[in-house]
Amino acid sequence: MKKKLGYFSLMMLLLAGVLSGCNAAEEGKSGEKKKVVIGYFPNLDHVPAMIAREKGYYEEALGKEVNVEYKSFPDGGAFMVALKTGDVQAGLVGPGPVMNNFTNGADVKIVAGSSSGGTTIVARKGSGIHSVKDFAGKTFITPGVGCTHDVQMETFIKDFGIESNRIGGTLKHTTGKPAQYAGLFESGRVDIAAVPEPWGTLLVKEAGAKVIVDSNEISFGKTLPNSVLATSGKLIKEDPELVQGIVDAHQKAIKFINEHPEEAKKLTIAAIKRDTKQDLAKDVVDNAWKRITYTADVNEKVVQEFANSSYDLKFLKEQPDFSALIDQQFAQK
Repeated sequence: MKKKLGYFSLMMLLLAGVLSGCNAAEEGKSGEKKKVVIGYFPNLDHVPAMIAREKGYYEEALGKEVNVEYKSFPDGGAFMVALKTGDVQAGLVGPGPVMNNFTNGADVKIVAGSSSGGTTIVARKGSGIHSVKDFAGKTFITPGVGCTHDVQMETFIKDFGIESNRIGGTLKHTTGKPAQYAGLFESGRVDIAAVPEPWGTLLVKEAGAKVIVDSNEISFGKTLPNSVLATSGKLIKEDPELVQGIVDAHQKAIKFINEHPEEAKKLTIAAIKRDTKQDLAKDVVDNAWKRITYTADVNEKVVQEFANSSYDLKFLKEQPDFSALIDQQFAQK
């Protein structure tokens, strides 16, 4: 009986050790840092994200228990896929893709503005284009179908009686990364580009392109956020403190940009070179910078008007209502 008891006691001790090990593993797992991935595009509309990264503002705001990572995207569609799959938790993106995805049921929220202005329409040298009236029958390029710059351009040209072939017009549309536009212009494959800065300025300087519609003339050019800070409604519900930290870092970056523009430009040039391997000249950035305003404000009325235009242009299938899309509680604190 004593032997049996001894054996039983030994088994209990071993079991206790196993359970203790399991608990330790659970504690180790729960003690791991939370990962937050911030997304952005390597262009001047998205400078706040690059500045926050270079200055360490996200790490500072989120604390030592959060591991911050970064991912750059070529277009809004790719960013939205990553947000929906959880590969990114927040980041900067044009309002166009956000609206399109929200209308289709995606769990996305705009929590702050980022920049406005900066979209220009340029024509390649030798295209024979001198004004918007010459666009018919030509080929234009934007970063994506229904992206912010696409909607801005198609809204603008509609007033001139010109439409893209997507909705029955003669103006042909294609998409591609802005860094590729110079090569497409030189090959003659593309005639016109609706493009964010610094690519518009770069096309003028390096490819001899001509600005046909400047950023203050294009539809919604002065008031529409060209980039917004977006996250998911799920993250807002589950971890509002984390979202507040992301917004705080974002606002701190915008404040730095407006108070220290020259240092911000240097950091931006370095960040774009890292992400695209392209070394932007200082004069290109200086000229492009003049077309952009960095602000966390979001004009909800303008966003709705832009959305209505997206619907009229058939980028959206249903008449949109974005009263639930914008959540400014974090930016207003």
